[in-house]
Amino acid sequence: MSNEPTDARALAPISARIVLSSEDIDRVLTRIAHEIIEANKGVEDLVLLGIPSRGFPLAQRLAQRIAATSPGMDPASITGQLDVTMYRDDLRRSTTRTPVPTVLPVSGIDDKVVVLVDDVLYSGRTIRAALDAIADFGRPRIVRLAVLVDRGHRELPIRADHVGKNLPTATTEKVRVHLAEVDGANNNEVVIEAHA
Repeated sequence: MSNEPTDARALAPISARIVLSSEDIDRVLTRIAHEIIEANKGVEDLVLLGIPSRGFPLAQRLAQRIAATSPGMDPASITGQLDVTMYRDDLRRSTTRTPVPTVLPVSGIDDKVVVLVDDVLYSGRTIRAALDAIADFGRPRIVRLAVLVDRGHRELPIRADHVGKNLPTATTEKVRVHLAEVDGANNNEVVIEAHA
């Protein structure tokens, strides 16, 4: 009887390729910020809610770009963090990260245009959890979705309104988003990892 693992891929080397560099991420976020302004016909009643852990710094970056087009606007006044941990449908099956506080802008989200911001859109289950979470905090006029990467393989009928990059992937591949705010200085890139 062999002591080798049944999944040979677990020991196979992993190949990684960068699909978005730091400059690419900056360019994509600038485009998404302009799309949000255009879709909203300005910045009135706009709230960006980032989903931890990487959606929140992306929301902050988007808010800075949006504020740059609106003199006098404080980026923090339109930015919040929406934790969806306790709304996930997989809590019983897997361990998840520790919940973090949900922080809404002072003006709240009632009758606002809320843009959910996340790093990678995959099955759609995180966004479904976010929609459930929003309902506990108020009633926005509109909810939109902005993601850095849409990798496909949806399990729920959810689609992003603003996409940085559509990235067709195999289900066996991993998409890793590295942001300086979470992963350390000078670490801004999107990488696809696959077993060789």
